[in-house]
Amino acid sequence: MILKYCYGNPLETEAVIEKFRLTESVPAGDGVLPESGLDCLKMKEGGCGFTCRLSENDIVYGLGQQIRGINKRGWVYESWCSDDPDHTENKRSLYGVHNFLIIDGKECFGIFVDTPQRVRFDIGYTDRDILDVSMAANDYYLYLIKGDDPENIVKEFRRITGKSYIPPKWAFGYGQSRWSYMDEDEVREVVRRHRENNIPLDSVYLDIDYMERYKDFTVNEETFPDFAGFAEEMREQGIHLVPIIDAGVKIEEGYDIYEEGAEKGYFCRKEDGTYFTAGVWPGRVHFPDMLNDEAREWFGSKYKFLLDQGIEGFWNDMNEPAIFYSEDHLNEVFDQLEEYKDKNLDVNTFFEFQDLVRSIANNPEDYRSFYHQYKGEKIRHDKVHNLFGYYMTRAAGEAFERLMPEKRILMFSRSSYIGMHRYGGIWMGDNHSWWSHLLLNIHMLPSLNMCGFLYTGADLGGFGSDATEDLLMRWLELGIFTPLMRNHSASGTRRQEAYQFKKLESFAGIIGLRYGLLPYLYSEYMKAAIKDEMLFRPLSFVYRDDSQAKLVEDQLLVGESIMIAPVYEQNAQGRCVYLPEDMKMYRMRSLEDMDTEIMEKGYHYIQAKLDEVLMFIRPDHLVPVSSGGRCVEEVDENRLRVLGYIKDGAEYELYQDNGYEKDYNIQRHTSVIVLTPGGQLEETSCWKQMPDGMIVKK
Repeated sequence: MILKYCYGNPLETEAVIEKFRLTESVPAGDGVLPESGLDCLKMKEGGCGFTCRLSENDIVYGLGQQIRGINKRGWVYESWCSDDPDHTENKRSLYGVHNFLIIDGKECFGIFVDTPQRVRFDIGYTDRDILDVSMAANDYYLYLIKGDDPENIVKEFRRITGKSYIPPKWAFGYGQSRWSYMDEDEVREVVRRHRENNIPLDSVYLDIDYMERYKDFTVNEETFPDFAGFAEEMREQGIHLVPIIDAGVKIEEGYDIYEEGAEKGYFCRKEDGTYFTAGVWPGRVHFPDMLNDEAREWFGSKYKFLLDQGIEGFWNDMNEPAIFYSEDHLNEVFDQLEEYKDKNLDVNTFFEFQDLVRSIANNPEDYRSFYHQYKGEKIRHDKVHNLFGYYMTRAAGEAFERLMPEKRILMFSRSSYIGMHRYGGIWMGDNHSWWSHLLLNIHMLPSLNMCGFLYTGADLGGFGSDATEDLLMRWLELGIFTPLMRNHSASGTRRQEAYQFKKLESFAGIIGLRYGLLPYLYSEYMKAAIKDEMLFRPLSFVYRDDSQAKLVEDQLLVGESIMIAPVYEQNAQGRCVYLPEDMKMYRMRSLEDMDTEIMEKGYHYIQAKLDEVLMFIRPDHLVPVSSGGRCVEEVDENRLRVLGYIKDGAEYELYQDNGYEKDYNIQRHTSVIVLTPGGQLEETSCWKQMPDGMIVKK
């Protein structure tokens, strides 16, 4: 059951695509929500939010891209898309905003607060037994979703917010990125080193330096003199180039994007009607008004420049939007800095000076100083801030539908809001080469899946700071299961391509496992997207009556058959694993080198060498695997072997399509693999078993 409440005059974010009868205007002052049947949930005086009384063992799931654990209880979070790479435990907001929670305990229900303004979620921070949600403004929709269990609630929420984005199949391959590969030869070197070391690779990402002086929809002709020809050269080797697109348009006479946008009035303006000027990578920029329908269509149409040169994937960045400085505030700071010149800076004045300089980037006043045209209304940016990244990626997604309606284009973004999951995925932002961020990667996966973001992953090895060989290897051992599998690092950090390290065979083996698992991972992704389900689930979502499963936050179920338990601590040679039922453990080093062991339900300390991946298969479940390949195109999905833990017999519904068209008919693209209790294939119209145990498509 889904109930929709309204308070004030909320702005339509278009996060929810299903039309609902409005249950009733939200009552003010300790009012219980009409028709909810929930005495624990009450509105605050004046409608400025609500509180929910939590029972001792209630778990609070959700909030998508946020810090801390899968259970969000015990901290305070804020919805404000923030350009902040230091994802430490004291932070309250990251790049995306996903105001969806599930309270799972004596009562089980979901809450979605649909507003683009700032929201504060105090989840047992002030009082451990109280969830206190406060709004920056009393204009919002509140959706209450009641169900039997969290998975049912997620499915209902996903149904009303729309189908998750589906990328091309090649985008499930391994990608290598860095800020930046500076020219064609450096990209060629990256590809060559992967190929000669038998490390599979499908994509190389181009950061800001491929552009002409950081100008969107341009290419530096000195370093990439024949971009279309180079893209074709790479495709012939099974490699896709994936360039970055930023939110700011450089102010420069003669630059066609700038001149056209300025002439047609497509940039954000200040209150006096002049264009708002900020500084980002290219220096002074204007921000396209992504919330203006005409401006959004105009900006999206500009992707054609790169599509026409053979590009089939993009990543949108800096779209919170990040502001290095605004021209107005920078001038104010320069004036104030004169006061500190030749001054004896004691402890107080030094901190004042330091705070003044720090106030330049992402200053709150800057976000209150420019405006959008949204649905015919002039709206100050801070009131719609959390929609900017969503609508930038929407601009691209809508353009792809116009420009290449039959073809899937890779798209993922840094900033997001619920609803953007229909147009693209997200990566988890500019993390660090910290072991804690490897664990945070695990925690974010189910939370993002709940909100519809299935195509997601972290910068493997970490973006900022210096990666170590063991950290990269352990992170890849998780990354082989995440849909977006990309190694990305920042300028000035240690080079962390897998071939930079000593254990080349181990890296090749682990990354090769991804290509072996591709038939299963792609099938599970597609079924989750089509059926509005999750790819990554906490153990507690499946093992509902297991009190121990509810405590586990460092193991995940991947699809219907697999449980993973990544090692995420430095120098660890193993880890404690909880099995909620008997499972078959695969200790994998490569597609050709793996051992198995049946393990009983309960706690186990399991050894795991640096180059070993632990994968657990549930009883009477199957995992079809391929023999791998150098790239996704080389993976033969018509000749498979089946991993499994067979007790009473098992069957698996395998989804297969060509990976680039948009025909997602699940009946047309699925076949059923059935194994008998003895592990033999029950021959079907699609599959037959060969003498070597492989199964092949008839």
